[in-house]
Amino acid sequence: MGTAMTQRFLGAGFRVVGYDVSAKARERFVALGGGMSDSVSNVFRDCECVVLSLPDSAIALEVLSGVDGQRYSCSLVIDTTTGSPSDVDALAAAAGAIGAEYVDATISGSSAQVETGNVAIMAGASAQSFVRCEAVLSAIGRDVMHTGGVGSGARMKLVTNLILGLNRAALAEGLHLAHMLGISKDTLAEVLPRTMAHSAIMDTKLTRMLNENFAAQARLSQHLKDVRLMLEQANACGSALPLSEAHAGLLESAERLGYGDADNSAVMKAYTPPEPCN
Repeated sequence: MGTAMTQRFLGAGFRVVGYDVSAKARERFVALGGGMSDSVSNVFRDCECVVLSLPDSAIALEVLSGVDGQRYSCSLVIDTTTGSPSDVDALAAAAGAIGAEYVDATISGSSAQVETGNVAIMAGASAQSFVRCEAVLSAIGRDVMHTGGVGSGARMKLVTNLILGLNRAALAEGLHLAHMLGISKDTLAEVLPRTMAHSAIMDTKLTRMLNENFAAQARLSQHLKDVRLMLEQANACGSALPLSEAHAGLLESAERLGYGDADNSAVMKAYTPPEPCN
């Protein structure tokens, strides 16, 4: 996701300076035309706006809390990490400790969709911070929405990811049934998009599932992390998400089979296809 955003920022004419713990990620960043800093702290010193794109909110908090030194140019932190809403107050406080406003700007879409700018962004921020971040976020998304105060972007992302994930699981289960009924892949590819079962997920995942093309656009294990966050939030509210509980089981099964780093469409591998029964 960070690489895709870098492409968009550079294409929009921004000066982009960055850092990553991964040597391969640093190499890709420099190859795109980004300026590589030698530490996280120096990124905060050199840039007025810092965009975070990290695996989870615990790592984001570690980064913000670990920034050292006394003088920073950074006055705005835009955090695109899909993390726990429970961590947002601590993240905002850590940004405030270095004199920066905090925005949780979660992205609805994959890295491939970021590359084309075809994503929606849900920003939780004060009205003032949203005005400041809107031009930056518009470089990477077609639709930038102010969802409310800090934390609202993280909460909305869990809602959208729940619906998207269950759409993928439903598509996988439908294809599993189709296999049992002896329906050909060609027929499925022709008919399904023309029915009321059509969805945006079908547009992006049907062909991948039919061809078992699981080159990662968004990793299965990353979505499992999100589903666990959803269940954690529901439990904290004293309620349950029965469909998401079943979905977590499917994702865990696929992960055990070795598909954790594959695309999230590999959820279909949780189903063991029997021979057609007709």
